[in-house]
Amino acid sequence: MDIWETLYEKAQSLYHPEEVSPFIYAHHVVCALEAEDGQIFTGFCIESCCGVMDLCAERVAALHMYINSGQTVVKRAITFRDQPPSNADGVSGMPCGACREFFYQLDERNEEMEIMTDYARRETVTLKELLPNWWGKERYAAAGK
Repeated sequence: MDIWETLYEKAQSLYHPEEVSPFIYAHHVVCALEAEDGQIFTGFCIESCCGVMDLCAERVAALHMYINSGQTVVKRAITFRDQPPSNADGVSGMPCGACREFFYQLDERNEEMEIMTDYARRETVTLKELLPNWWGKERYAAAGK
């Protein structure tokens, strides 16, 4: 079993879309991240009517990583709904813009994280490829990071 299969299975176990209440829907998008030290952290999307409480699966997984291990660097990430990402089938596994920004702000080294785009073919893209001219580089440089 390769790391991508492990990540897929960990995330897939969280997939069970449900209405938490008449206002909140959850578990319809899932994610698994491999941290810098090899630990795996998972998360699921949760959306509410008010919007400001919405959290994507990627940010929930990253927050679990940070809360439970203090780590900020992600090596690999897979995100999906009812089936793994597939370029051939048009099933996206791309993190949204807010999640892309969050990963960069969490740690500049996340620009090298691999994001699964086609599970069957094991095709990935890096965060840096998705945001090649990220605005925050100067702030990291000024902070000496």
